[in-house]
Amino acid sequence: MTKRIAVIGAGLMGADHARIVAADLPGATLQVICDMDQARARRVADDCGALDVSSDPEATIARSDVDAVIIASPDFTHAPLSIACIKAGKRVLCEKPLSQSSKECQAVMAAERAAGARFIQLGFMRRYDQSYIEMKAALNDGTLGRALMMHNFHRNVETPAADFTGAMAITNSAPHEFDVVRLVLGCEYATISAYQPKRLDARVAPVFMVLETTAGQVVTIEINNNAAYGYDVRAELVGEAGSIAMNTIAYTRTDVKLASSTRYDADWRSRYAEAYRRQNRAFMNFVETGDYPATGATCWDGYCAAIVAEAGVTALNEGRKTPVDRITKPEFYA
Repeated sequence: MTKRIAVIGAGLMGADHARIVAADLPGATLQVICDMDQARARRVADDCGALDVSSDPEATIARSDVDAVIIASPDFTHAPLSIACIKAGKRVLCEKPLSQSSKECQAVMAAERAAGARFIQLGFMRRYDQSYIEMKAALNDGTLGRALMMHNFHRNVETPAADFTGAMAITNSAPHEFDVVRLVLGCEYATISAYQPKRLDARVAPVFMVLETTAGQVVTIEINNNAAYGYDVRAELVGEAGSIAMNTIAYTRTDVKLASSTRYDADWRSRYAEAYRRQNRAFMNFVETGDYPATGATCWDGYCAAIVAEAGVTALNEGRKTPVDRITKPEFYA
């Protein structure tokens, strides 16, 4: 039976999700595109073949002709709209973050527990990227021995807004690393330190973080939102018996005028296109069967990303190593 999907948010991510639903999810119908900007909603709907448009997210969630929801609206709407989906009994794929507030994440977890079932899958799509899948497999099968360190860097061409700050690099950009490193290593963070060099211009400088895990590993994360040269994400997992590193994906190399070169992407969408498709297929299986995706990110994972980001901002602002103090993990998410 066809499942009717509503996409809330018709911006960059919402449009991409709509295209995946329309082209890559057998058994799914793109039912509604919802956005406050009706012209934008209509453009995405026409492009992807959606049956209807709306400007009211709560009314869209409540519609009887909507079976499941993808939330790709602004960050501050994610938690309240997720709670609305839980109350409506509809499963939802919510773009990260669940919330930048750990307390708000707890409110969503409380709503899920009260409902007695999981409804929220978070859009930490790197969990479905082949590079991290192979890293985790190499650790789990003993190839690397015990994990010692994981090095990560995440570079963008330029900041998405002129008022972007070092703190926002931690709360907006780093959560992908916070989450996927937890997944690969299979443990939580104990402490975080954060450092920021000085640039000579007005652009926000990189932020460099050092985290210690509860299992005694060290994790480094560099977030450079003004790297200038291209979108570039890399990681290396170092174990007692060896290491495994992510390869830069380049389909071609150009040789001309005594030089050889490869290109960088302008943003993340091409690099993680397959990860998004895998993630959304897992979500569709969740919608159809009720079986929560084995690799999917839960509300607990959203809370863990938020709590380490909050500690990271404190570490950056106060110049000190900061403990990552979590609540006890509810049995519901075990």
